[in-house]
Amino acid sequence: MTKYVINGGNPLGGQVRIGGAKNAAVAIIPAALMVEGVCRIENLPQISDVTMLLNILQEMGADIRVINKSTIEIDCKHVSASRATFEAMRRIRASYYLVGALLGRFGSAYVAMPGGCNFGGVRPIDQHISGFNAMGAKIEISGGVVYAETGGRLKGAPIYLETISVGATVNLMLGAALADGVTLIENAAKEPHIVDLANFLNSMGADIRGAGTSVIKIIGTRKLTGGSYSIIPDQIEAGTYMAAVAGAGGRIVIKDVIPKHLECMSRKLREMGVDVINNEDSVIVSRTYPILRTNIKTLPYPGFPTDMQPQISTVLCLADGISTITEDVWENRFKYVDELAKMGANIQVRGRTSIIEGVPYLSGAPLMASDLRAGAALVIAGLSARGKTTVEGVNYIERGYENMIQKLSALGADIKSIYLPDAQTRRKRNAG
Repeated sequence: MTKYVINGGNPLGGQVRIGGAKNAAVAIIPAALMVEGVCRIENLPQISDVTMLLNILQEMGADIRVINKSTIEIDCKHVSASRATFEAMRRIRASYYLVGALLGRFGSAYVAMPGGCNFGGVRPIDQHISGFNAMGAKIEISGGVVYAETGGRLKGAPIYLETISVGATVNLMLGAALADGVTLIENAAKEPHIVDLANFLNSMGADIRGAGTSVIKIIGTRKLTGGSYSIIPDQIEAGTYMAAVAGAGGRIVIKDVIPKHLECMSRKLREMGVDVINNEDSVIVSRTYPILRTNIKTLPYPGFPTDMQPQISTVLCLADGISTITEDVWENRFKYVDELAKMGANIQVRGRTSIIEGVPYLSGAPLMASDLRAGAALVIAGLSARGKTTVEGVNYIERGYENMIQKLSALGADIKSIYLPDAQTRRKRNAG
């Protein structure tokens, strides 16, 4: 078991470089399955989700060559649709993107969903399924596994998403790229990584138009060939460092970003009394004065991102006054609130809204991360608090943040990673 140990109270200063976008990478890697030739992917983030997806592709027969720490070449000409283990697929949330990629190339897909969920009740992939049904796929779900067949190739079709869904937009784009005919996705998600996936596929020979708008048109092609592509910077990683300096104070330069992608966060931080200056490919973020209260509602892009909600909530725990945050994208995204309460935060959750009454300071405490972004929020809380904070469950954090310990340490944070052997390992050592 690994945990982070943070001694808070140090203002941040210096420069930090942002890696490739996690949400783009976990869509683009499955898309490589559809390419008949070598594709070179640059600016890959060094995170566990990427490692797990690449392992899945290798199990399926892909030849992967590491060029350097952020560049690989993938050759999928010998890939089989059924060679990845279901156990490997269950370990990563983005595994459902394999459905679209495999249906597009092979006309069939057998994919285990994250956690072996059985999709009872209101299912978050209902729109994926209905879209593929419209394109001629027959889908059966049993025991947490999706069995999908087309009997040939997917057929282009008009698809209207009842609610804006990044996952459904990605999956249907993947399948439609190699379908027969034209697919029109209406009410599509507009996030930057949707555009990045479309640009990647187009660079390999696809014909996708309108990505970044509410209507995406995909003219199916018979074959995708190799090429080279560089992934965009990670807006959520950048936003997390912006929130970190807002909480802990100081001044940092965040490099290798696209400032336009950060504007929804920059605007709120300015309301909170944080200075944000945009340059061509960097932003300068500083906070000297007390944090001001504000109200936030998460929305699909270009609105305030749900993936930044826990981090900004943590900062508002120290604001002067009462703030509200309404979570309008995902349910059950306030699990971290109980952890912040251990530090003295005053947060009340009512349905999809949290009411945050700012306190003068947070106190260090032992904390447990429940998911990726909640984990990042707890790190920010530790940086901003008085005293020592420990964060367990850091495997969630390392799913989506590249070298967080090294980057924060370089900014002046007192943070380190400590490995603690679990009970089974200790017993083996004692027996030896």
